[in-house]
Amino acid sequence: MQFKDEGYIVALRKYGENSLIVTVVTKQHGLLCGFVRGAMSKKNLGTYQIGNLISTDCYARVDENMLSMKCELLMPTAINFMNDGAKLAALSGLCSLVVACLPENENLERFYYYIDSFFQLVNEPNWRVHYAFFEFYLLEYLGVGLDLSECADTGTTENLAYVSPKSGKAVCAESGEPYKNKLFMYPHFIVDKNYNPTPSEVADLLKMTEFFLNKNFFQIHNLKFPPNRASLLENLAL
Repeated sequence: MQFKDEGYIVALRKYGENSLIVTVVTKQHGLLCGFVRGAMSKKNLGTYQIGNLISTDCYARVDENMLSMKCELLMPTAINFMNDGAKLAALSGLCSLVVACLPENENLERFYYYIDSFFQLVNEPNWRVHYAFFEFYLLEYLGVGLDLSECADTGTTENLAYVSPKSGKAVCAESGEPYKNKLFMYPHFIVDKNYNPTPSEVADLLKMTEFFLNKNFFQIHNLKFPPNRASLLENLAL
């Protein structure tokens, strides 16, 4: 088996004296985990950094074997996170969710767009919004997306204001008002594809995605919710 792809480094693990086990999230093959000989040499140190965009030539003698990789740096995107605590926290959260949730050897199709957007637009003023879109569509990719089309109580599509933590469905203002302290806020900026929401809207969305990712994916699969993601809101200054 041999193929080429490109993507972002999301995990690194030392192997032996100067080699690494490298995990890359790619569009065509999902997560790729492979062995890179000599990755920790002085020549290669700049390439193997979490967050960098690389191309990789992958080979395995049989499908069951770990991949051997030869990688080339396409863009040193890791540098965009180096001196910013909030961006580093978001990078750590994204990488931990990607490693825990995404499959190996599966085409991510359109979902990869939200991963790529986060890395490519992290220097924009609204970079936190691109992270929020990633988490929202991660729910959809995992098959546990929210139903925001109409009120679960009345069926109306107007004046939607909340999301039920029990059903993951929208609730209109009138039906939700008596229970608003127990409901999540409706993410209008996601539905409207508005990339300039208020910081409080982004924070509300991330509280909701954390809840549903934990409830509908991690708990179902008996997995621990990633600590790096659990502490994210404390570090984003929203």
